[in-house]
Amino acid sequence: MREHDLPEIRALELFRTMSEPSFDELMRAAYMQTFPAQVQLISEGELADFLFILIEGRVDLLGTNANRETTMAIIKPVGTFILAAVLKDAVHLMSARTAEKSRVLMVPACNIRDILAKDGDFARAITIELSGCYRAVVRDHKNLKLRSSVERLANRLIGLHQAQGATGELVLPYDKKTLASLLNMTPENLSRAFNTLKAYGVSVDNDRIALADMRGLETLAKPNQLIDWRL
Repeated sequence: MREHDLPEIRALELFRTMSEPSFDELMRAAYMQTFPAQVQLISEGELADFLFILIEGRVDLLGTNANRETTMAIIKPVGTFILAAVLKDAVHLMSARTAEKSRVLMVPACNIRDILAKDGDFARAITIELSGCYRAVVRDHKNLKLRSSVERLANRLIGLHQAQGATGELVLPYDKKTLASLLNMTPENLSRAFNTLKAYGVSVDNDRIALADMRGLETLAKPNQLIDWRL
């Protein structure tokens, strides 16, 4: 661990309120590492040895079954993965792979559990972090269960559009195969959904999307503050 990394790490929400001795104890066992793209950081079914905290880059969380693979979530800075497995001393239910060059803080799982048992402020921060993860799962589940594929795509485009400045255009931050996985669609269904959205002012040029009729798109999408992060 480089000395100049410590203030940046200390400022993270997870570590901000914990005591100095507890923080120092965690950091003595932790280390920062930079990984190139397409590196498998963890594999589902393996015991959680570390808590990973993404400082820079992007990490995809993946699930597999019967020779099929899907993107479950995308981790952006600053984000933890996979905290629940670390706390339960259990196996990972998802794999994690870098999507681009990424800088990751790795803290041994046993140290996390030790500090959790004796530092109340750290325990509260962990509880808040887990609460945020749980609410994200509920939002995602409602999105999948209560919306059609076209509505899911429309809402994702509206969210990306707002995040990128609401200029009438957006750039997809990942490829269309990943977008399809996140929306629980096949690439073929995603293509058909984009074709459906043409009637609502959506035009596609590779990874660039133009939105010419925001009112019509929002009427179709029906944004909901109890589902959508942006509201």
